Amino acid sequence: MSKTKKPIIGGILTVFSGLLGLLGTASYSIGLGAAGSGFGKGDMPPFVPSIIFGMSIPAVLIALLALVGGILAILRKRWRWSLAGSIAAVLSLIILGIPAVVLIALSKDEFV
Repeated sequence: MSKTKKPIIGGILTVFSGLLGLLGTASYSIGLGAAGSGFGKGDMPPFVPSIIFGMSIPAVLIALLALVGGILAILRKRWRWSLAGSIAAVLSLIILGIPAVVLIALSKDEFV
């Protein structure tokens, strides 16, 4: 069995996607973004903050799964968890997640 760079590259893409997902969720939750956005401006209906904070928890969990899966892919351990993390990377940031899924799926034989 020859070792390739596929799981390492897929793991890096997955970790990067997870980090960007965490940063995006954090910035969205605390109200950073376009000028004039954020809480306390008076232009937001009263139910919107509950939706924003309610959706942040699943987004953080998906990003954390992507981080863990990416680290496991770099270490070439637990292929199923690595694949689950790369699928979470697709949900977190689709542009990096799709190549990560393909690379990790193709390198199944390299995992312990």
